[in-house]
Order: sequence, then structure tokens, then C-alpha cells
Amino acid sequence: MGDSITFSHATPILVEKMNFTAITANWIFLSKALWITFSISALSMVLGFLIGVFVGGFRTYGGRFLDIILGFYVDTIRSVPLLVVLLWVYFAFPLIIGRSIDVYVAAVVGLGVQLGAYMAETIRAGLTSVRQGQMSAALALGMSRVDAVRTIILPQALIRMLPSLGSLFVSIIKDSAIASVIAVPELLRQTQIIAGKTYQPFILYTAAMLVYFSLCFPVARGIDMIYRRYSHLGSS
Repeated sequence: MGDSITFSHATPILVEKMNFTAITANWIFLSKALWITFSISALSMVLGFLIGVFVGGFRTYGGRFLDIILGFYVDTIRSVPLLVVLLWVYFAFPLIIGRSIDVYVAAVVGLGVQLGAYMAETIRAGLTSVRQGQMSAALALGMSRVDAVRTIILPQALIRMLPSLGSLFVSIIKDSAIASVIAVPELLRQTQIIAGKTYQPFILYTAAMLVYFSLCFPVARGIDMIYRRYSHLGSS
């Protein structure tokens, strides 16, 4: 018989790693980091959605020239890794404007601009999925193009876009962890700091995984529930 592998020391090591002192002793520190993660994600969602509505709307209804210009932004940002975008916003953009940028602002702007490019394509797809006859009917009734988009086209398109928007919102929550590279004191960075001091990476990173799951899962399931309830309003 060959040599056997024993795991006699596995249980003590696991028990040692399951020490929750690193969390309980630093819960205020981690709570502040969690709030920063949440706020960065929320503000990035708002910024990305506004950019997406603007860019997607004008690419759809703004004519050929705007479609080309705004399409360049979409294609460029989607071709650049988020890490590079964050580093450029924080280190390079201040050289253009002549002043430094707070890491929190840089994270929101970088994440929002990146999300906006993907959001724009999702919104453009949603707008173009609504039958052209509805726009023609609205114009025939004397409505302006802007009013027709705002009151007729966009509400239907938003319902159709909900599954894709949900995926993008979940992605931005997870991508907020990348902001740690520019020293944003969000959850991952602060977890790394405590792990380096306490030498308890197992329990700390496991807890971080569970926190990110707790943030993302309700968003995904909540948007899915909304879509299932109101999906009939997006049919035309």
C-alpha cells in the first residue's frame, strides 16, 4: 500500500480560522466600509442610468451625427477595463483639470461612466424594440417627439429592459470592490487591512463574500419580481 494522507491537524486549523474576534472587534470599521460600498454603488447606478438614458436616447432619436459621436464613447469605454478607467480618472484626469480628485468622487465617476456605456446600449435596444407605429401614432396625435418618448416609448422600454438592468446593477455592486486599487476605503480594502493585521483571512474574506451576496441577491431577485409582475405592460 502507498503512503496515506492524514488530516489530523485540519480540525484545529479550521477552528482557529473560525475565530470571529477579527470581525466583532472591528465591526464599526467594517460598517463604515460597508456604507461606503453601498453609497458608491448607489451613486454609480444613478450616474450610469442618467448617462445611459441620455446616450441611448440620443443615439436612437438624435440623428446620424449624434449616433456616431456617442457611439464612439460607448465603444471606447466598453473596450477599456474598468481598472484602467478608475486609474485614469484618479491619476490622469486631474492633470487635465489642474486639481486633484477625491478618491470617493473618482470611484463614483469611473464606475458611473463605465456603467453608462453598457446602460446606453441596453436602453437603446429597449427603445428600438418598441414598434415604430407607436411613435408615428403619437406624432399624428400632435405630441412632440420628446413627449412621445417620455410618456409612451420609454415606459414600455424600461419594463423590457428590467432583466438586463438588474444584471448591470448587480455587476456595479461587485465592481465597486475594484475601487480599492485607488485606496477607496470600501469593504474589500478595509477587509484586507484587518486581515493583514489579524492574520485571519479565512473568516474575514468569507464574511466579505457573504456581505456582497447579501447586497447583490436582493437586487437581482427584487428586479426579477418586478419584471414578472409588470412584464405585460411592456408588450406592444
